[in-house]
Amino acid sequence: MLSFEQAPPISVTFRFFLTAPCFGVAAGLLFAESGPAALASRWTPSALALTHLLTVGFMLHAMCGALLQFVPVATGANVWRPLWLANLVHPALLAGASILVYAMANSRPELLAAAELLLGVGLVAFCAICGVALFLTPARGISLAALRAALVGLAVTSVLGLLLAQALSSRRAMALPALADLHAAWGLGGWALTLLAGVSFTVVPMFQMTPPYPRWMPRWLPTTIGVALVGAAVAALAVHGAWSWNLAIAMAVLMSTAFAGVTLLLQRRRRRARTDASFALSRGAMISLLAAGAGWLASIGYPGLSDSPWLPVGIGIVCLVGVFVSAINGMLYKIVPFVICLKLPAGVGSLHAPPNIRMFISERAMDGQMRLHFAALAMLLASLAMPQLARLAGLTFAASCGWLGLNLLGALRVYRSFKDRSPAVAAARGS
Repeated sequence: MLSFEQAPPISVTFRFFLTAPCFGVAAGLLFAESGPAALASRWTPSALALTHLLTVGFMLHAMCGALLQFVPVATGANVWRPLWLANLVHPALLAGASILVYAMANSRPELLAAAELLLGVGLVAFCAICGVALFLTPARGISLAALRAALVGLAVTSVLGLLLAQALSSRRAMALPALADLHAAWGLGGWALTLLAGVSFTVVPMFQMTPPYPRWMPRWLPTTIGVALVGAAVAALAVHGAWSWNLAIAMAVLMSTAFAGVTLLLQRRRRRARTDASFALSRGAMISLLAAGAGWLASIGYPGLSDSPWLPVGIGIVCLVGVFVSAINGMLYKIVPFVICLKLPAGVGSLHAPPNIRMFISERAMDGQMRLHFAALAMLLASLAMPQLARLAGLTFAASCGWLGLNLLGALRVYRSFKDRSPAVAAARGS
């Protein structure tokens, strides 16, 4: 049961959606400028900056925008003053992410405090207001438990990131590798993957015309991943917690691969045989999730693999670009036209042909951008073995994200043209 009347103003979500590709372009250009040096280790300044351009830049902005749209529509929860919230959160996240990336890329730890403040203000406001909406709503839905767990995951990830920034700037003495691993686990599993699953439980059957997810998946996925990450936090604090850490993360990985496998099976049973760019991106994300899980489990089963410097970097590329950038890209191609159709003025269809979501972004543009994205992913992975491809891979990824941004801007322009031609606007101009 979707509550379309509770959808926020279009400007609330679109500012986040249009900002996300800009960070993707910046990530591609930075990778092209850094070249093979970015692949040497996940601890290099360029690798840290690239990681946070994708996580705090691309992913966080797109996911916050999606939540502001999805929470009131899919769960019926009332987000308090969404326009005011967006006016506060968006500039705080934009400025905070930009300063954070600049500080990491240029080894300027003294700037981390400013990034902490800005990101802290934006994330505290976002988590508090969305948390009140999600946890106090009397509604029940297939996605609600996962959305609640994802918001808790975002809060924990933010606290761990604050501690990590203080440790990097020598304001707090903490074990950096363990804290960084825990921060990454909560960010990718507790926040990003749980939110992706929660949105998928509603969006995949609705837009891809698949059967619904089995009942056990929405019940067990957020619980299993949450318990696994709490166990990982306990293991990170233990003196000899390597085995318990591996066990906890393995539990989360297995649940994640189960989600990917079930999604792929449902997609094979979809009622619509035709494949579009959004479907291909979603399917590519699930295949990447299986590959990332297999890579991590192989590194545990064969300890010699974990000594290779390319394995963690390769898993990171598959997770960030293959799973989350692909999934977000595909969902934007469904959510953005759908939101625009909801927000078109009443009576537009009476003077013109009824609006169809395909008229906002052409299939040719979406297909071309999708192919370029997967080409960039392939080149990014190939540059692990052939570092001379790194700069071309970065430029290709930047071009893909730029094309995504242009496609979204094009959809917004079509919306404005429809809005300007609506009977209400025409009557107001004639009076």
